[in-house]
Amino acid sequence: MTTSTIRRFGAAVCAIAVAAVTACSPPPQAPSLARSAGSITEPGGALVIDGEQIADPDLWSRAESEGTITLYSGYTQDTESEVLEQFEADTGIDVKLVRLTSNRLYERLTAEYSTGRLDADVIRISDPGFVRGLAERGLFQPYLPGTANNLQDDVSFDDNRYFRTFNPIYTFGYNRAVVDPTDAPTSWNSLLEDRWNDKLGIAQAGSGGSALALTRFQRDVLGDDYLRRYSSEARVFDSIGAQLDALARGEINAGTVVVSSVNIANNENAPVDFVVPDEGVTSYDYYTGVADTARNLAAAEVFMNWNLSTRGQRVFTDLGEYSVRTDVDPPNILGVQLPDFTDPKVHRITPEESTTHSAEDQAAWNSIFGYNE
Repeated sequence: MTTSTIRRFGAAVCAIAVAAVTACSPPPQAPSLARSAGSITEPGGALVIDGEQIADPDLWSRAESEGTITLYSGYTQDTESEVLEQFEADTGIDVKLVRLTSNRLYERLTAEYSTGRLDADVIRISDPGFVRGLAERGLFQPYLPGTANNLQDDVSFDDNRYFRTFNPIYTFGYNRAVVDPTDAPTSWNSLLEDRWNDKLGIAQAGSGGSALALTRFQRDVLGDDYLRRYSSEARVFDSIGAQLDALARGEINAGTVVVSSVNIANNENAPVDFVVPDEGVTSYDYYTGVADTARNLAAAEVFMNWNLSTRGQRVFTDLGEYSVRTDVDPPNILGVQLPDFTDPKVHRITPEESTTHSAEDQAAWNSIFGYNE
C-alpha cells in the first residue's frame, strides 16, 4: 500500500468516523425564545435585576443558602422550561419541576397534602376552580412579593395567598406548509367554509382550564350553533399538545392553538402560524403561590418576586403570554403584534365566569361534540 493510498484510506476512515459521530449526535438545542437579563447586580448584598430589586440582602442571603425550590406546575412543559431556564440563569437557584396537566396536578396536590407528603415550595396552576379549591384546603400561605407593583386589577387573591401571574392566549392556527398564508383563515367563521371539512382540530373541553376558557368564549361570542357546525368538521384531541403535534405534522390543516405553544413549535422548526381573528381571542389566568409546605421559603419568595418583576413578566411576554403588569407591553410573536390586554378583542375569562359556567360549558361541549370522557 503506497503512502498516498494510506493517506486516502486514513482520510476515508476519519470521514466515516466523523459522519457516524454526527449522525449519533443529538440535534442542536433550539435557541432561547426569552431575552436574557440586561443587568444583574448585588449592591450591598441585595439582588437587583434590570434595575429592580428582586430580594433585599437578608432574603437573598437566605435564598442563596437554600439554593433550590420544588415547583409543582400545570404550565406546559416547554414553556415552563423556558421560564425556569431564565430564572435559574438570573438567580442560580435550582428548580426541581413536578409537571402535570392541571387536572392531574390538582389531584396529586390534594392527595399528597392530605397525607402530609407534599414537598412543594411553589404551586402554579390554571383554572379558578382548582386554585380556589387548593386555597380552601390550606395549600397556600400568604406572601406579598416586593415586586408586586403596577399590577392590573384582579391579580392578588385570598389575602395574597396566590397571584394571577400571566395570561396565555387561545386562538386558532394553521399549518403553513399545507395552507398558503394568502389563503389562511382570518376569522373563526371562516373555519366553517367547506374547504376545511375534516381538516380541523380541537382539544376536548375537559383537558384543562384553558380548553374550558375557549369553550366559554366560543359559546358567549360565537354561539352554540357555531360549535355544532365546527364539530361536524373537526377531529377531537385529548389535549392541546396532541392537537398541536398533529397540526405540525399536517394531519390537520387548522385548529385551536395557544400562542406561546405555537411560538415554541416554530422555534423547533414546526410550520405552524397563529391568527388574531376578527372576532377576537380568549385569554385565561395562570396562578402562582407559595405552598404552605414550603421548606425553602426564602428561595420560594425570590421565585415569586422574580415572577412578578418587570424582568420576569418580560420573559412571559417573550414566550407569548400577556403580562399582569400595566408597564409591560403586550407580546409581539412571529411578527404579529397582539392587541393590548384591555382591547375588546381580548376576552379574558374571569374567575367568576369560569366558576359559574364551567360545569354547564363542559356538559354542553360534550353533548355538541358527542364526546364521553
